[in-house]
Amino acid sequence: MKKLFIRNATIDDLDIVYNIEAKCFPEAEAATYDALKERLATFPESFFVAELDKDVIGFVNGCSTDKPELPDELYHDLSMHNPDGAYQTVFGLDVLPKYQHNGYASQLMNHLIKVSKERNKKGIILTCKDHLIGFYESFGYKHLGVSNSTHGDAKWNDMLLEF
Repeated sequence: MKKLFIRNATIDDLDIVYNIEAKCFPEAEAATYDALKERLATFPESFFVAELDKDVIGFVNGCSTDKPELPDELYHDLSMHNPDGAYQTVFGLDVLPKYQHNGYASQLMNHLIKVSKERNKKGIILTCKDHLIGFYESFGYKHLGVSNSTHGDAKWNDMLLEF
């Protein structure tokens, strides 16, 4: 496995991040171009890209909040972002399909966990599909059950990693 370089995303990454998002999620679930642009502006401290041979192949992003919850409203109302919030969220962990199953998503998640601990967060909250529960449990996340989320008309599971 080649070594990834993980860094904070910048507005210059917007086009590639949008293209990766469109390849990783169905249209109903994918963040729009404008939503990703707003995320980059609102919480750049929690938006990371992964480069392989200087090409961005994936990213992870999410805001901070005071409660260990990830309601759908957080995705759409970024004024709810609290940089000093106790919990880091994960809005998306994306790796281009041709690079998946090589450990790159794990490296991105480990980076977010490390940064979140350094920032004295109490934990990380996310939602995921059924087939990814085991992946997140491998990092220590607890499956809290089926989420109330109706994002993209899909079934989601609440996952919490407490530090």
